Order: sequence, then structure tokens, then C-alpha cells
Amino acid sequence: MRRVQMHAVTAIWALSMLLLPPAASASAITTTTNLQVPLNLTVLVPCANGGAGEMVDISGTLHVLLHFTMSNSGRITLKEHFQPQGASGIGQTTGDTYRATGVTQQTMTFDDNDGFPLEVTFVNNFRIIGRGPGNNLLIHQTLHVTFNANGEMTAFQSNISTECR
Repeated sequence: MRRVQMHAVTAIWALSMLLLPPAASASAITTTTNLQVPLNLTVLVPCANGGAGEMVDISGTLHVLLHFTMSNSGRITLKEHFQPQGASGIGQTTGDTYRATGVTQQTMTFDDNDGFPLEVTFVNNFRIIGRGPGNNLLIHQTLHVTFNANGEMTAFQSNISTECR
């Protein structure tokens, strides 16, 4: 659900950037959008409930910071920053309380003309923190992909780790 919300916000924002009037001069175009959106999601915390796991309903606010730059040469850079604020949750089984913290960032750079070359870097650190030891979920994801000017993938790196503490 969180990923769907992030992609929806990103898509709306990116479409709005396409509606910008053409630059009157050869100067770069930049814009920054700062949003607060509702955050509602359910997350499995496998180490909660004495190791039996439980679903945790999270709610709060998601801070969304979006930055768009189009260079004089037509190179576009989109930077996205997502961070839960005041996000907390309740375990569906135990009623235990949790806090959701972390930061997700993505940078995408591509050519305005045909989209290539294209470079995308994504880093997500998401934590569901419960009271006491052994029921904290830590998620770390990284993704990097590069396509050359011909649209051929030249680099791909993906790492995902989850840890219970």
C-alpha cells in the first residue's frame, strides 16, 4: 500500500511537471514540491507476538519532498524523498503499539528527448519499532539501474534485507 501511495504521488507530480510552460530562455527549470499525505498501511512484523508474527495497522503522515530539474541540455533529474511522520500502529493480535520510521529516496535522471540514457537509484530504510526487544522490524532496500543512450541496460544492482531485533 505504501509503495502504491508513493508511486501515485510521484506519477501525479511528474505529470504536473510536463504541463510546465516551455522555458523562455536557455536557463534550467527547477521546482520543488513539499507535501504531507495520509499514511495508512498494514505491515507483517514476523518477529512480533513472541516470534509468531502479527499484522500491524500503521497510520500517520507521510512527508513527501519532490524536486524536478531540467538542465539547459534537456537532461531531467527527479529526486523523491518520503518519510513517515508521527506514524504509529497497533498489532492486530496483541494490541501492542509500534512506531513506523525511516526514509525512502529515489533519484532518476534521463534525457528529455527519448528517455535515454536513464539512471535510477532507490534506497529505502523502513522500521517498525515495538516496545521491548525482539519485535522490531528493519527493512533495507537498494536498487540501481542504468540504461545507455541506446536503451540497453548496462548496470543492475538490487539488495533487500530484513532483520528482526
